[in-house]
Amino acid sequence: MLSFALITAFAGCKKYIDVNYDPNRPIDVKESLMLPPVQMLISQNINASGDANLSVILQQYLQVMALNQVAPNFGTYQMFPVDMDGDWNNVYVRTLNNLNLLTIKATANGNYNYAAISKILTAYTLGYATDAWGDLPYTQAFKGTSNPTPVYDTQQQIYGQIQRLLDESIADIGRNAGLAPGADDLNYSGNMAKWRKLAYTLKARYYMHLSKAPGTTPAAQAQLALTALSNGMENNSDDFKIAFSGAAGAENPWQQNFLPGTTFVLANTFVDNFKTRNDPRLTKMIRPAVQTGLFTGRQIGLDDIGSLESYSTPADFYAAAGASNYLVNYTEAAFLKAEATLIISGATAAQPFYTEGVLRHMEKVGVSTTDATNYLAARGELTSANAIRLIIEEKSISNFLNPENYTDWRRTGFPALTKVRNALSEIPRRVLYPNSEVTSNPQPQQRAKITDRLWWDAN
Repeated sequence: MLSFALITAFAGCKKYIDVNYDPNRPIDVKESLMLPPVQMLISQNINASGDANLSVILQQYLQVMALNQVAPNFGTYQMFPVDMDGDWNNVYVRTLNNLNLLTIKATANGNYNYAAISKILTAYTLGYATDAWGDLPYTQAFKGTSNPTPVYDTQQQIYGQIQRLLDESIADIGRNAGLAPGADDLNYSGNMAKWRKLAYTLKARYYMHLSKAPGTTPAAQAQLALTALSNGMENNSDDFKIAFSGAAGAENPWQQNFLPGTTFVLANTFVDNFKTRNDPRLTKMIRPAVQTGLFTGRQIGLDDIGSLESYSTPADFYAAAGASNYLVNYTEAAFLKAEATLIISGATAAQPFYTEGVLRHMEKVGVSTTDATNYLAARGELTSANAIRLIIEEKSISNFLNPENYTDWRRTGFPALTKVRNALSEIPRRVLYPNSEVTSNPQPQQRAKITDRLWWDAN
């Protein structure tokens, strides 16, 4: 009887072990469950700064945002490697690693629409990261304990990988095979035609980034961009964004970034430029100071602290709790087309695309057609002397709070900036590699200073 009881006990135990698993920690997750969290991560922590620093630091370098704190701070170019630990973790551990897993799974399952989306998001995240840090681990990354110290790819190689990923995503969409996303796709609700337009628009973006890079020519890059844009975004409905309900826990990340506890307000450089231009978007994009009712930005680098309510913050269109977070805009495609056409065919040929970009952004934020037309007339026609300045200035307005503006400033010099009061250096042209990476995976590139130029930032 005892032997029978032992056999029964062990048999029961074996059966129990075979089926024991934690439903809250699944070992196999469907693509439809993997996609939305990573899309939200990109919105919260890549294109904003939900629990890290990089996006708001770049807006301070661009003199769009200011801390209501005494100098020194990020706005006066103070940075330590540890300041970038959270951002590196967001990019690599939370975003790129999960996208790598999604791509592998979707490809293995023949779900090529999911694979395409994953590759586009990977390209987008890689572009964000390389334009901040330069050289990055990629081809040797994501191998776990088999290679804990991956050697960095050069930025030139990373740009090649970005274009490869986008080309593969376009081909994957063309397969029209496997499961298609629906409501689990927080960006486009499974509309693969819009994902395809985004892929081509990103190709154009990254071609134009290299217009002055070593070994390239502006005309060649411009032509590549125009070819891509022939299949790119066509109107504001193509915007790559995530909508937020505004409910508790579902607020727009930029609303969170401007809560009083952060002490962030808008910088005077940004606010004053609206007044100088007599820009009708002033009241659509900027909220007047509570204390005075005036549109007032804070000067970066001040030695004293002002009242938060004496400064302006973004208006509801971009920073309400229920506002959308815009990652890539159709207007960017229009201004890319204007810049590329300017390079190849001159200012007159670029004018229609420039006008389109301005008008569509005015329309999006709620400016009347009459006010938009009058504003354009006051700005004047594009000429060889003013075209690149006007194109990039208007592009930066339509890309409000977007890290893309930092890349445009570095490669064109517009919008024109001078270093801030109490600056600790010249205006930074990159950020430091994180302390976590320096200690765990030492690489020679990590000696770079914030004033050093990236590979493509040669001119």
